[in-house]
Amino acid sequence: MEHPLDQLTRATLDHCVKCTICETACPVARVTPLFSGPKFVGPQAERFRNGESVDHSLDYCSSCGICTLSCPQGVKIAELNSQARAVMKADHMPVRDRLMTQTMLEGMVMSPVAPIANAALNNKPVRTIIEKVVGVHRDAPMPEANRETLQAWMKKRPAPTKPATKGPVVFFTGCAGGFFEVETSKKSIEVLEHLGYEVLVPKQGCCGLAEQSNGLFEQATKHVLKLCRQLQSAGKDLTIISASGSCVGMLKHEAHEIMGVDAEELHDVGTRSRDISEFLLELADEGELPLDFREMDITIPYHQPCQSKSQGMGAPAMHLLELIPGVTVAESGQPCCGIAGTYGLKKEKYEVAQAVGKPVFEHMKKHDHGVGACDTETCRWQIRKGSGVNTVHPVEILHYAYGLSDDLFTRRVGLRD
Repeated sequence: MEHPLDQLTRATLDHCVKCTICETACPVARVTPLFSGPKFVGPQAERFRNGESVDHSLDYCSSCGICTLSCPQGVKIAELNSQARAVMKADHMPVRDRLMTQTMLEGMVMSPVAPIANAALNNKPVRTIIEKVVGVHRDAPMPEANRETLQAWMKKRPAPTKPATKGPVVFFTGCAGGFFEVETSKKSIEVLEHLGYEVLVPKQGCCGLAEQSNGLFEQATKHVLKLCRQLQSAGKDLTIISASGSCVGMLKHEAHEIMGVDAEELHDVGTRSRDISEFLLELADEGELPLDFREMDITIPYHQPCQSKSQGMGAPAMHLLELIPGVTVAESGQPCCGIAGTYGLKKEKYEVAQAVGKPVFEHMKKHDHGVGACDTETCRWQIRKGSGVNTVHPVEILHYAYGLSDDLFTRRVGLRD
């Protein structure tokens, strides 16, 4: 499993001066004694590792990346933890962790029978059985399947009436954006077309993020490289845009920094990839984003996910929303909502995830005026379930502000129990 990047990441542990800033920033250590904290299971424990794990509390690390982001010495704490956990779980990978990472397959299976799948996932006895057999907590937030996938919508939608004056861009959907958060993908494409872009959506698979975060590096590497080739097939030198904040982070950062993937196709795709809010704010900074928004006169509670923070791009979604006349953004100020991809779904980690997310839920409820915003899919599912607030991707608010839709404040099915 070792690769050159392991050694480069490991070398950063000697930069640790034991200042404990990562300990105070860690959202998991803040709420449970089950996790020894990023300093102890990261650079401190790494000095004693020789291919074996020395601290099994490591598995309670949620891989949110806040420790690496906060470290003043540049220690790759989260990356060290993720690499060590992959080694720790290699010879006893739970069946649950193998199953729940197959997000593409789950979407393909659930979409044709969406009403039945959704009913089952909202049925308490069924969820109790799933918890006992599989290990996914009965109260954990679940995605809502759509009968119409994004690809099906693309095939039947009429051709855009507005000419593409700015050339083509590639849209990377992510598994959730193709099967579960389809509305976000639709509105992203329509906003980009409204701005004058031709949006190319090639056939694409999974980025392997869920596999990576569960220590399944070999499978994740195969998936991310296949995805890169699929995205490359749409054309060279084109900007790749995604509304799936965590998945674009896999292409830009995690596949290389955590798994050590050093393939040409990943470097090419990763350097061309942009989070949609990041891309739109770049346009605004260059004076190329039309600001003909409708006035909204509203305070919007917003939570920036840890996956977006870890990409080092600032807070583009918050600044974009503030360009809309009358909009005040109330940012949560919290490091993480607790879900961390699949972490908060697991029965042994559910209570920890809820405790981490509680300040976010309270913030969203306090400032709820009909809609809240968050950039990544699993975080929206966590916040909707935990707060009851109609939480959407920021691009859906921009879609509404541009006058492209009038349904922003309509609660979609599944937002409340």
